Order: sequence, then structure tokens, then C-alpha cells
Amino acid sequence: MNNNDILRSLRYTFDLNDKKMIQIFSLAQVEVTRAQVSDWLKKEDDDSFKSIVDAYLSAFLNGFITLKRGSKDGSIPPNEKKLNNNQVLRKLKIALELKDTDMLEILDLANLKVSKHELSAFFRKPGQNQYRPCKDQILRNFLFGLRKKYRP
Repeated sequence: MNNNDILRSLRYTFDLNDKKMIQIFSLAQVEVTRAQVSDWLKKEDDDSFKSIVDAYLSAFLNGFITLKRGSKDGSIPPNEKKLNNNQVLRKLKIALELKDTDMLEILDLANLKVSKHELSAFFRKPGQNQYRPCKDQILRNFLFGLRKKYRP
């Protein structure tokens, strides 16, 4: 899934203005400007659209975790240089303090039926036999379910 779509979806779902978004980035010790945030949120057909790289999305998600839950032992988690859908899903689960049942309910709001075993496979280590990559459809539906839950 496109990083810009993820950022746009989270901004809308949690009603984050530019100032709040800049604050979230700063919680992960990454400084961004209002112009950068604005360019990341524009549609692809806009001339000033800029694609957000994994490192910045990771910083945003880590800042979102800190905003929602506070910092763990005063330390800041490192911002990954590469992100996949499984990591995005995990970071959202941590930030919103979701249990498996909560995540299944959110997916159900998006009319997507996923078993508890299938969901847990997304959170396993990539080398494990039961690990499954989170496809764009799952993440897209999860973000849609979040929108229905937090901004009905």
C-alpha cells in the first residue's frame, strides 16, 4: 500500500491538523516542515505531490505510538528505513493498544472476515513457518475499519 495513502487515512481518521502532525514527527525526533506534510498529503495528480519514504512514515508511526501511549522508559524507538504492511499493522496495534479481538472487530467493520490464527500470522517473525505477509487489501480494510470506529 502507498505510504501517502496510509498517512492520509490516519490524518483523516484521527482528525490531525498540520500542527499536530508536525508534533507527532517531532516525538520521534524527526523535524519536518508544514510544506513537507502538505506535499505528502496531496493527491498523486497534484504537481507539488511528494512521495513519503519509509523512514518518514516509520517516524510518524513511532511518534503516533508515543503520542497515544507515552514513551517507554523514556527511550525513543528507532525509525526503520524500510517498512512493510506487517510493520505498519503492528505499529498501529501498539499505538492504539488493540487486542486481537479489537483488531478482528475493526476488520469486521470493513466487512472483512479474518480468523484469529490468520491475524496472528501477520505478527510473527518473517523466518517463522506460520508467518504471512500482510497484503494491501488487509491493511486497506483495517484502515477503513479504523475510520468507521474512530470517525463514524
